[in-house]
Amino acid sequence: MEQFSVVEGVEQAVQTEKLGYQFYTSMAGKFKESKELAELFTFLADKEVLHEKRFSELKETVKDTTIENGEEVAQYMRAIVESEFFLGKNKSLPALDHVDTVAGAVKFAIGFEKETLLYFYEIRNHVADKKTIDAIIDEERSHIIWLSKFEMGLARLT
Repeated sequence: MEQFSVVEGVEQAVQTEKLGYQFYTSMAGKFKESKELAELFTFLADKEVLHEKRFSELKETVKDTTIENGEEVAQYMRAIVESEFFLGKNKSLPALDHVDTVAGAVKFAIGFEKETLLYFYEIRNHVADKKTIDAIIDEERSHIIWLSKFEMGLARLT
C-alpha cells in the first residue's frame, strides 16, 4: 500500500516552484524583445523563488506524518506533479519549442499556474500551517489574474 507523507508533499511543492522558476526564466529570455512580457515573466520567476523559500522553511517545521487515505492522495498528488505542465515526457519541464508566440506563452503559463493551484489546495488540506499555504495560494491566484489581464490585452491588439 502506497503512502503519502506531508513532508513528501511539501518537497514536491518545492520542486514545483523550481520548475516554475525555470519556466518563467525561459519565457523571459525567449520573449526578451517584448519588454513588457519579459518583465512580467521575470516578476513571476522572482515570485517562484520566494515560494520555494517558503516551502523549504515549511518543510523544516512539518511533522512527517502519513496522510489519511494516503494511497489515494499519493496517486492524486503525483498525477498533478507528473502532468505535462510540470514534468512532461522527459521528467523535466516539457520542451517549450511549441511555445513560439506571446499568446502561446501566456496560455501555457495560465495552465501551469492552474495546475500549481490544484496542487497547493491539496497540500493545504494536509498541513497545520494553513496560513503560509493560504498566502502562497493567494499569490498563485494573483499570477493567474495578471496573466489573464495580459492575455486580454493581447486579444485587443489582434
